[in-house]
Amino acid sequence: MHKITLLAFLLVASTAFAQDFRFGKVSIEELQEEAHPKDSESDAAILYREQYSHLDYYQNSGFRLTTEVFERIKIYNSDGFEWATQNIPIYTGGSENESVGKIKGVTYTLEDGKIEETKLRNDGIFEEEKNKFYDLKKFTMPNLKPGCVIEFQYQITSPYYSSIDEIRLQEEIPVNQVDVSFYAPEWLVYQLHRKGLLPLNVEETSQADRINYSVRQGSSTGNFQTKDRPRLETRTIDFQRKGYKVTASDIPAMREEAFSSNIDNYKAALNFELSFTNFPGEPLQTMSSSWEAVSKSIYDSDNFGGQLNSTRFFDDAIDEVIAGATSPSEKLTRIFEYVKQKMVWNNYIGVYADEGVKEAYKNGVGNSADINLMLVSMLRYAGIDANPVILSTRDNGIPVYPTRNGFNDVIAGAKLEDHIFLLDATNKKGAPDLLDENLLNWNGRMIREDGSSEWVSLYPSAHATESTLISTEINADLTTTGSLKSRYTGNYGLLFRKKFGESSQDDQLKAFEGMYSGIELDGLALENLDNVYEPLEVAYDFELLSGIEEVGDKLYVSPLMHKATDENPFKSDERLHPIDFRYPWKDRYIINIKIPEGYTVESIPESVLYNMTDKLASFAYRVSQSGNSINISTDFSLNSSIIAPDYYQDLKKFYEMIVTKQNEKIVLTKI
Repeated sequence: MHKITLLAFLLVASTAFAQDFRFGKVSIEELQEEAHPKDSESDAAILYREQYSHLDYYQNSGFRLTTEVFERIKIYNSDGFEWATQNIPIYTGGSENESVGKIKGVTYTLEDGKIEETKLRNDGIFEEEKNKFYDLKKFTMPNLKPGCVIEFQYQITSPYYSSIDEIRLQEEIPVNQVDVSFYAPEWLVYQLHRKGLLPLNVEETSQADRINYSVRQGSSTGNFQTKDRPRLETRTIDFQRKGYKVTASDIPAMREEAFSSNIDNYKAALNFELSFTNFPGEPLQTMSSSWEAVSKSIYDSDNFGGQLNSTRFFDDAIDEVIAGATSPSEKLTRIFEYVKQKMVWNNYIGVYADEGVKEAYKNGVGNSADINLMLVSMLRYAGIDANPVILSTRDNGIPVYPTRNGFNDVIAGAKLEDHIFLLDATNKKGAPDLLDENLLNWNGRMIREDGSSEWVSLYPSAHATESTLISTEINADLTTTGSLKSRYTGNYGLLFRKKFGESSQDDQLKAFEGMYSGIELDGLALENLDNVYEPLEVAYDFELLSGIEEVGDKLYVSPLMHKATDENPFKSDERLHPIDFRYPWKDRYIINIKIPEGYTVESIPESVLYNMTDKLASFAYRVSQSGNSINISTDFSLNSSIIAPDYYQDLKKFYEMIVTKQNEKIVLTKI
């Protein structure tokens, strides 16, 4: 046995009582605990988590991966009840399905000083379809009460072992103790990938074992990878079973913070990926190597690169679509709009075509790969340098090591001159270089026909912009009435189009009023909702009920009306993961406030200009008086989609100054 130390650290919990982590051994002390000793704000805590995964060989079915899970969770209050519901994904998209069994659960409560047990019944366990490729085995623990302890265990059996599902060590609640172990025969060599910032000790083990295996006729060597070839006899072979063990204690909660993207990207977790196989008597077979190899293997699939070869089923239609186009950019836009209008996305995403491009074209419906591989093929037919771009959506996380499983969607990339335009034809509200927020997830991998590939940033280079003009006057009853006109471009426009594009005018009005407190709107008008190539325009009249405060003979006026930022979104003392704004933006407000009769200006906020380090962001605020009007203009520019945690303190202070400045008052004095 030897140890591999990723970082020399292992926290050992110090508790007031000895804990027994065998199933059914819940203590009175665990039930009496009213708050977590190191995180009093937590609604629940994982007292113990154990995952034991092992690969075993079966004579008739080959290798099978078995994962045994056991958890004990303390629930402090009703907000922690959500941890009593478990959703276990079961892959059903292959030739064989995974299975979940041996489910057992108990809820423990303290009644008159005695421990009461309520067992999970079969009618509390059910299965539902998640999507085309996964089902969910679900259960909710019974008899939940604040202060209870729950524990459950189950077993997953899978014929798929090229990668082991991510093993999570860190959650939104504290984890007191976690034990993870994984064992595989020496012929299956795995690479351990680590995610997150938690230091860990990983212990490697090796122990002797033996296995029965099939032998082909006339051969002295075995075959472990198939059950279809004939076998004449069974033999025994000795081998070494390799193991990995990870133990950690007192793992702090990692909670969602402002602009965190997918917080799971930064939680401590482990992945095991099959690196190569070296079966007796068979050549070594490499499974994972580099991003280039992964990209090429995806492209070589019939359901990916194979979908880009046939053009005969659409050539006449595309000839008609691009007839008269005078530039490559015009061809690109025409083809993009043609695919958007012709095809209906079936709400399934995937790297590989489902129906197949030809069949999807015929039926007018397909998954994201059917539609966007079709788009690539049509762009190439029109002479445009186009290639598929595989990516991982935000909710799928960031692929941190070379693996086919790290990608779950595909879009099109088209190069015109020196710029690569990114296109997603499943999005009816999209445009070239205008992707849905769920696709803005670091980098995608563009794969060319020759098998070469490169990373391309998924974040937009152009700012989303808001330009707003407000004209207001203060009434005798201290309400403020006025009119607003705004123009939105880029992802701002996309956001509004998705939210309001299919809504009635009444629903639109209610939604806008819901964005702000103490305001009533009238005459709401939205222009260019269906024209994604023009700025989206919003106009309305408003009455603001709470923008003025009267103290004696003075009026205190909020200069930005309902557009002010009320609080700093960054509250933590430190930040260990990046701040992800999704896209850069520029917000500009020009506001004119008419001074009411009988008042004069006593003071106005001072004009300022704030700049963040390295020009990451800037804020300009200008106030002036002209006759009986006060003019305010603000320009807030965020110039980077992602800001590293090293800049967090600077960013937090920057926002504090903006919030303070935007909430300074104009003071009017009665004449």
